[in-house]
Amino acid sequence: MATLNKLILIGHLGADPEMRYTADGKSVTSFRMATTHRFTTSKGEAREETDWFRVTVWGRQAEQCNQYLKKGQQVYVEGRLHAREWQAQDGQNRTSLEVTANSVVFLGRPSGAASFPEEGDIVPDDMPFDP
Repeated sequence: MATLNKLILIGHLGADPEMRYTADGKSVTSFRMATTHRFTTSKGEAREETDWFRVTVWGRQAEQCNQYLKKGQQVYVEGRLHAREWQAQDGQNRTSLEVTANSVVFLGRPSGAASFPEEGDIVPDDMPFDP
């Protein structure tokens, strides 16, 4: 039987992206993004819950994300979800939600942005599928 791991997120960057290169020269960019769910409790209280994700982008799209994305900018991401668990310095078990992006679409400009890619500048097919 076939399986599927596909995640779609729309949220805001929590920090500027960070780009690096693998030993064989592939570009990879990582950034943190947040999604917020707003709701009203049964008692009428307004609440919100924010989830944080670490997104990894590969290839030409990684270079474009590094060049054009900035902290606070809204972004649409499609990809595969991974949950990574580790033990923090304080001894507590932690979980990180990580996404390997297949597609990243820039939805809004950060405050004071001078340049922004045009719609045809982003080529999602340049993304390798094996990180």
